[in-house]
Amino acid sequence: MIFALPFPMIDPVLVEIGPLAIRWYALAYIVGLLLGWRYMRAFVSKPPKAMSAQDVDDFFVWATLGVILGGRIGYVLFYNFNVYSHDPLAIFRVWEGGMAFHGGLAGVIIALWLFARSRGLNFIAIGDAIAGAAPIGLFLGRLANFINAELYGRVTDVPWAFVFPRGGPLPRHPSQLYEAALEGVVLFIVLWLMSRSDAIRARTGTLSGVFLIGYALSRVIVETVREPDVQVGYLMGGMTMGQLLSLPLLLLGVYLVVRRPRA
Repeated sequence: MIFALPFPMIDPVLVEIGPLAIRWYALAYIVGLLLGWRYMRAFVSKPPKAMSAQDVDDFFVWATLGVILGGRIGYVLFYNFNVYSHDPLAIFRVWEGGMAFHGGLAGVIIALWLFARSRGLNFIAIGDAIAGAAPIGLFLGRLANFINAELYGRVTDVPWAFVFPRGGPLPRHPSQLYEAALEGVVLFIVLWLMSRSDAIRARTGTLSGVFLIGYALSRVIVETVREPDVQVGYLMGGMTMGQLLSLPLLLLGVYLVVRRPRA
């Protein structure tokens, strides 16, 4: 007999008032952005002081738009283009779910580039502040994925497996928790410890590079036990979409770490 842990049946809807429903997933985005904002304010108060506290407050709006618009557009383009190309209005039905981290990251990078250019700020230095805050949102988002019983892992016989409500009768890897641990907890601790070094903070781009490397490696590793999206399946070489999209991040991260930053 295959052992499996009972899945904690938590209602995906946290609070429901009439037609208004606040879901755990939405709460994860809100809390993640707020905690990230507080982290960035603390980060930029120390050298190299890439931006002022007021700049952080102003950028919060840009970052929110970048995350939401980029995450949604990324999901449409990378994971479900055929469906949305036949029903374009479905793109705006965000309450039905469908966000992609790689798209959200691209959205934040574009928002950051536009914001930094408009204020005459150092694009890469601000990226270091964002890199340290990003694992907070990743951790909360993956916990919300687990509560929603989505993005679960492949069938397994490990003793900590769960039988997910929408995953059939067999126990599966809780891949959302693996990602929460690696992309969230471990990556946050690594970046926080590195940010305590004045030399590393002064070498702009290093923290951003380590974040990209850490996320890419975490995603590639966990995707080996995560069930691929049914509408996408496996791609070239048996890779998943998440692994394929993470490879450019890995290369960019290595470049940022080894490059010689400008004085």
